[in-house]
Amino acid sequence: MFDELTKYKNNNHFFFTSNEELENVCNAPKNKSGIYIVYELKNGRIELVYVDYSGKIQNNGRIKHHTGGLFDRIVNGYQFGEIPRKISWKQKLFKEKIEALDIYWYDTVNSETIDIPAFVAATIIQRFFEINGRLPRWNKEL
Repeated sequence: MFDELTKYKNNNHFFFTSNEELENVCNAPKNKSGIYIVYELKNGRIELVYVDYSGKIQNNGRIKHHTGGLFDRIVNGYQFGEIPRKISWKQKLFKEKIEALDIYWYDTVNSETIDIPAFVAATIIQRFFEINGRLPRWNKEL
């Protein structure tokens, strides 16, 4: 769906269901920065619900990785109040009757590419907005 992401060779995805622990299924790296995209699987349909990023480029051009990298940002980052995702996502699965989440992650800062994670995430959200006229459901604002 997003051709912009094909250049990131270090990427993967994993599924998360309500009977699993997010930290046990997350395969994102603990020492890399980039973006992650969350799709919900519900009633035989797939919908992009959230886009976020981990890591920042400093003034000197160096990457400042979030402690614990993409992994920690996905698992322990706060969302839906002051609750880590490992709890809030499980609550969302129950509340919204979501069968599973399919989380894709992309390392955007490495020896081959140095793309600012916030810019890449904003680009993906912009493409989604152009198609749907709104942000992904779990993204509050940009």
